[in-house]
Amino acid sequence: MKEEHVILVNEKDEQIGLMPKMEAHEKAVLHRAFSVFVFNDKNELLLQQRAADKYHSPLLWANTCCSHQRNGESNLEAGKRRLQEEMGFVCALEEKTSFIYKAPFDNGLTEHELDHILVGYYNENPEINKEEVEAYKWMDIEDVKKDIINNPKIYTEWFKIIFKNFYDFIKQ
Repeated sequence: MKEEHVILVNEKDEQIGLMPKMEAHEKAVLHRAFSVFVFNDKNELLLQQRAADKYHSPLLWANTCCSHQRNGESNLEAGKRRLQEEMGFVCALEEKTSFIYKAPFDNGLTEHELDHILVGYYNENPEINKEEVEAYKWMDIEDVKKDIINNPKIYTEWFKIIFKNFYDFIKQ
């Protein structure tokens, strides 16, 4: 299987090149990414638990899905593609904001991303891809916020950053 490449960007989100995904994470190079947050009519957020064999943050809880855009792919196209691949459905998405973060992991890799936050609405249960997602749950957004404070070790770094700094962009 051909290795995925990420889009290298500067702090203005201007593309400056491509790099194999693992190399970018080994070198902590700034690259474009996205995080999808899907809500239902009850103001519950669809959370996913990352699969056990993920190369970083395995079995931690995160937003509905996240990944990297492919060369030539818009943020919304990428979000819909990955939502289908991981959670088995597609819904309309809206871009809310973006931010840069850097998070080193215990395995020597580092996420250094310009992350675009995408929000959508869906009222059915997903059909998860077990290679990508261990489990899912719908959780009231206020309960998620409290649980991150009480149990931070069970959540991914980017998810905690988004809830701390960009909560107003994702809440309904």
